[in-house]
Amino acid sequence: MRIIVCMKQVPAGTKADIDPETGAMKRTGTDTRTNPYDLFALETALQIREKTGGTVTVLTMGPMQAESMMRDAYAMGADEAVILSDRKFAGADVLSTSFTLSQGIQVLGGADLIICGKQTTDGDTAQVGPAIAEHMHIPHAAWVGQVVDVDEKKICVKQKLGDVTQVSEIPFPCLITVDKDSCVPRLPSYILKKKTEGKEVRVLGFSDLPSQDMSRYGLVGSPTTVDRMFAPPGVDRQVYLEGDAEAKAEKLFDILTGKKII
Repeated sequence: MRIIVCMKQVPAGTKADIDPETGAMKRTGTDTRTNPYDLFALETALQIREKTGGTVTVLTMGPMQAESMMRDAYAMGADEAVILSDRKFAGADVLSTSFTLSQGIQVLGGADLIICGKQTTDGDTAQVGPAIAEHMHIPHAAWVGQVVDVDEKKICVKQKLGDVTQVSEIPFPCLITVDKDSCVPRLPSYILKKKTEGKEVRVLGFSDLPSQDMSRYGLVGSPTTVDRMFAPPGVDRQVYLEGDAEAKAEKLFDILTGKKII
């Protein structure tokens, strides 16, 4: 079975550098980490490979600093790592990001199963995975909390849809997005890290993709734009209310109505 896991680097802290002209987040020169949800996606892929055999390829779109994340994926057990990196991809929204990733997957020869994290901690749209599936015209299941069963023809998953749990059986090829707590991501292996430290991380650019229609990539291909983005103001201090519930409620009421200045 051929499995592709889509991953992303996200800001490591609460501060992000925003381009004042485009409203896009600057990815270079910022402390980053692997999107936490994508670690569950990778672990899911590795567990499925252990059961069915095959390969796990990790794919990301972003600047070349994403190589560190790809190295971590190798240390967890991924077989291949690919970065889609080109200035033409910068400033992409959900639509152009998902289209670019779908094009990269085509270059890699497609997949039986594509796995994404439920969402990213920087965008929180939870739309890129399903949008990839739509671009590729394959079925998908979002918010997967458990892989119930998998064989060479299909996968059975349990989806966490708010107050409803749904069990879905989907034939390959297909895409799923996995929620946190669906599994426990393994730690990177020092042995694998040393073994794969010279392994190639493949890089693909705009010229490598099947579609050369620039109107579908990056900022140019993004129909949605950010009107304004800013970091929330920091908290200077905290107020602790003492007493029982009734006393705390009275003090809070006084603060909210301006009777008490804090």
